[in-house]
Amino acid sequence: MHAPNKPIISNRSDSRFRTAGFPAPQIAVLFAALVLLISIPIWTHPLPPLSDYINHLARMHVIATLAKNPQLASFYEIDWQVIPNLTMDLIVPLLARVMNIYLAGQVFIVLMFALIISGTLALNRALIGRWSALPLFAFPLLYNYVFLVGLMNYIFGIGVALWALASWIAVRERIWPMRLALSTTFVVVLFFCHLSALGIYGVGLLSFETLRLWQRRSELSPARIADFLVSGLPFLAVAPLLYASPTMQLASSNYWDQRGKADGLMYVISDYSDVAAFALITVMVASLVWAVRHRILRFHPLVFVLLMVGAAVYLALPRVMFDTYMADQRIPLGIAFMVFACGDLELRRRLVRRVFLVVLVILIGGRLIEIDLNWSQLSDSTSQFRSSVRRIAPGSKVFVAYADSSAGEDVRDLGLVHAACIATIERSSLVTTLFTVAGKQVLHARSEYRDYVDAQDGTPPSIAQLIVATEHPQPNTPAFWLNWTKFDYLYILFTEDDAPNPDPSHLKLVADGDRFQLYRILKPTGVATQTN
Repeated sequence: MHAPNKPIISNRSDSRFRTAGFPAPQIAVLFAALVLLISIPIWTHPLPPLSDYINHLARMHVIATLAKNPQLASFYEIDWQVIPNLTMDLIVPLLARVMNIYLAGQVFIVLMFALIISGTLALNRALIGRWSALPLFAFPLLYNYVFLVGLMNYIFGIGVALWALASWIAVRERIWPMRLALSTTFVVVLFFCHLSALGIYGVGLLSFETLRLWQRRSELSPARIADFLVSGLPFLAVAPLLYASPTMQLASSNYWDQRGKADGLMYVISDYSDVAAFALITVMVASLVWAVRHRILRFHPLVFVLLMVGAAVYLALPRVMFDTYMADQRIPLGIAFMVFACGDLELRRRLVRRVFLVVLVILIGGRLIEIDLNWSQLSDSTSQFRSSVRRIAPGSKVFVAYADSSAGEDVRDLGLVHAACIATIERSSLVTTLFTVAGKQVLHARSEYRDYVDAQDGTPPSIAQLIVATEHPQPNTPAFWLNWTKFDYLYILFTEDDAPNPDPSHLKLVADGDRFQLYRILKPTGVATQTN
């Protein structure tokens, strides 16, 4: 299985490129400085308006404090299982032992940023044989739509996948037990990050091995084909893990939708403004075209195979896989960082180095301005929401509904979708939308409260649907909808200004904020209720 010591064709053969550019220590300094720079919005916004993030953070808080918080312990329990979605669950609660949960989340995000860019640099180093500054151009992509949705475990897994592929390439020509053992270790780690992150590594490895086999096609033999096939053996480690995982129960929950494939490509670059995304693409493409025309930029041949394999996988993937939404649309982001790792930029001339730094600062600065402006505007709504949470009695049960069941899709509304989970962190509350899905999370509602939470990770009901569920219950109505009047509080999200009380006989307004309302659920006479 050990292939002859013949290196894969790469940019290493060009001595002009071997000595060009910034030396390694300068690239390390640039990397550290740019990580600090790109992280400014994270440090200045303790609760960034990311959709799933606050939900995950609430789960981290429960895991970290359940043993010493009797109110949370009355609602929730932890069942540690083999689940491919545990990165935050293993890291953030440990950080929360020495810092508050919000700071622990910020540290996790910054570590995630550093892991991705360092992985891009390492993969680039493995491919071209020296450190290159070109992967630093990937910094602006750290803020993207997938990040705004809050798919934290997957994004963290992208960084691990980049390091996994870099390590495979670095040891490819060494004895086969070493590389297979290393790859198997990464496969297991990636499994616990996210299945989609494992898929990113699979796409990268298949692309590299396909290129390697193609470049040696004149020497093709059964031994070389066997060597190619053996590269996939580490992925067999996934089989027993999935067999032992409750996630396997969700294997039939798949849904294909070819609409939205173009959106998935835009998610790599888009945030809040289409104009800003177009400007970023324009500057990047113009810079790349200029560099190619002046022969100071070249790409490793892996980039072409990577794009073809990635495109085939992307088109074939379903929208929902293992009951996880955006299964296909998150893939282009991981491929994009691998593409940046395939480039090599000659920066021998001082003027070219200065231009490189200017363009890089413009790209990062433009992205930071866009993010900070939008987060600063959205922070007013976040502050109002946190203020409303303080009016909730500790240990309460909080129901979440929408004013309109079709709301919550606008990018500026993402931070509000799971904001009610702040009540779990700050008021030790049971919240219907907190992620407690069997097979997807280790956090579950206790048996006596299973009918008080959304166990399917669905869209919250509209207030109109709740009222109908009370007056005319249907057989297929979720159990927690029918129990909504047994809760203590109701958050209605995405309301209009001065929206009227939708059900005065059951609800009393507690707080009216920007795009949300908080109501106390009135109890029948003689039924005990919690008060502030």
